[in-house]
Amino acid sequence: MNERTNTMNRTRLLKTAAEFALTAAIALSAIGELSASSGPVEATSASNANKPAVKANPLKSPVQGSIPVAFLVSEGAVIIDFCGPWEVFQDVSIPGRQNAPFRLYTVAATTAPIRASGGMKIIPDYTLENAPAPKVIVIPAQSEPTEAVLEWIRKATKNTDVTMSVCTGAFVLAKTGLLSGKAATTFHTAFNHFAVQFPDIHLKRGARFVEDGNLATAGGLSSGIDLALRVVERYYGREIAQKTAYVMEYQGQGWMNPDSNQIYAIAPVSTAEHPLCPVCGMDVDPATAPKSVYKGETYYFCTVGDKEIFDASPDKFASPDKS
Repeated sequence: MNERTNTMNRTRLLKTAAEFALTAAIALSAIGELSASSGPVEATSASNANKPAVKANPLKSPVQGSIPVAFLVSEGAVIIDFCGPWEVFQDVSIPGRQNAPFRLYTVAATTAPIRASGGMKIIPDYTLENAPAPKVIVIPAQSEPTEAVLEWIRKATKNTDVTMSVCTGAFVLAKTGLLSGKAATTFHTAFNHFAVQFPDIHLKRGARFVEDGNLATAGGLSSGIDLALRVVERYYGREIAQKTAYVMEYQGQGWMNPDSNQIYAIAPVSTAEHPLCPVCGMDVDPATAPKSVYKGETYYFCTVGDKEIFDASPDKFASPDKS
């Protein structure tokens, strides 16, 4: 079976599922209205009763054609960071529409094969020089960006509807300078490092995603799925986003509640019995971990890289009573 046949079969499957999902979504919507709920039917609880809703903030979808979505990748790109949103965008189906709502492609410095996290081999579709102009950019966690990559993001973002980062892809977006003075979030273990490196950005701890103008940042890993569903909602409405989540068998509802990562808002406390890396906040083994001594206190690190970050600005990461 060739690739074209596979694609056609997948499209038929998704359309069939989407049609069923539309019926289910309408039913759920009706039930939701009866229960005075603005979202899908869910268990009643104190945590859901007063959860905040995101503003509509719609985006204009084209009457014809597909919305171009560029996935910027490089060595070490974290798979779920870009594959999660890719799956969301590819699964969107609009009743009565023949063209796919989104056109997806990868962009890198060159079209030479790169290795993503876990060893996945990717051959990028386009280079920075010949990539089609995107209306949406997805920036996953990846290797250190070159100035050419940063400049491509800056130029392309002048005409995007959404330029979004996932996980520590926020560092890449922040290095463009576009986030200066704006609000953003990132992977919870990177909060401390991000706050130190980019003090002019308002870091929102505990946010599933943050939107500020045409820039958007998601928390770690699976948060990118929620931000992508939120982008779908902004283009095509909540019902289409709900249908997409249904087709994916995705039951997470963080895309309707940007403050749903509150479990990460308060950092765990490092103790002598249970030391944590002061840079990333993760568990460390004092017997084998790299360490530094600052003002009489010993600090242990997950990696040599974290130790170097700490040593460059120890007062930024040290315990409050030691700084």
